[in-house]
Amino acid sequence: MIVITAPTGQIGSQVLDTLLNGVPGSVPGPREDLRVIVRDPAKLPDSVRDSVDVVTGSHGDAEVVDAAFTGADAVFWLVPPNPRAASLDAAYSGFTRAAAKAFTAHAVGHVVGVSALGRGTPVAGRAGLVTASLAMDDLIASTGVAYRALANPGFMDNLLRHAASIRDEGVFTDTVAAGRAAPAAATRDIAAAAARLLLDRSWAGTGEVPVLGPEDLSADDMARIMSDVLGRPIRYARQSLDDFGAALTAAGLGSAFVDGYVDMMRAKDDGLDAGVRRTPHTESPTTFRTWCEEVLKPAVQS
Repeated sequence: MIVITAPTGQIGSQVLDTLLNGVPGSVPGPREDLRVIVRDPAKLPDSVRDSVDVVTGSHGDAEVVDAAFTGADAVFWLVPPNPRAASLDAAYSGFTRAAAKAFTAHAVGHVVGVSALGRGTPVAGRAGLVTASLAMDDLIASTGVAYRALANPGFMDNLLRHAASIRDEGVFTDTVAAGRAAPAAATRDIAAAAARLLLDRSWAGTGEVPVLGPEDLSADDMARIMSDVLGRPIRYARQSLDDFGAALTAAGLGSAFVDGYVDMMRAKDDGLDAGVRRTPHTESPTTFRTWCEEVLKPAVQS
């Protein structure tokens, strides 16, 4: 039995779809029993709801995870954003504590979690959301469960937030220096990496699995590729951290998450994502150009 948390979210939904329909490039095997934890089962497609066991509620709730982890062999763990949390510790480790106890109580064998790059870098201790995510990984690892943290850079899919400005103004924004090259990953590759680990389960101990994408690109590189794919000029506009924080506050985020985002983006500009050397074991297949052709272009043109 594999339990999937956040099954209607960007990554969790793709993990669930991959487990239901097969991991690309893998030899099909017997399908595992699947269980999901979801606040609103109506958000699951009918075909999915009929194919999985559903536990209704929040996976931060002790009674919910106690029910969901009964008989579970593996768990996909993803903490949903809580932008109004009182602190980043509450949002990440605090949300995870009930599950950590349940992993032990129900002898869950393997857990795969969504985390971030940065461990071991000079800025990891002051990287806001990333620092909190790494502390969550340590909490899970302390239970003794076999754990793999998917260590991710920025998501290519975050650019979908700028689809309207790319379409209407030919511009996207971020806070990093225009020429700083860094890895980026497609969420579908993160989901595929999670599914492979959940199905394999020959691994033991704790560790990280970086999902880096096949190339490091700067914002200027991305603008050039987007221009090629979309057939029109696209430019990058750098936003100051002060303006970025003010925009988050205006959007209704609490001060803990505003500070956490700002600290994370400052750390990324200081090399947070540059601590892992790319190897065939860390490289994921989707290039930024392919992602733009298959995901961004349809979104911009819709």
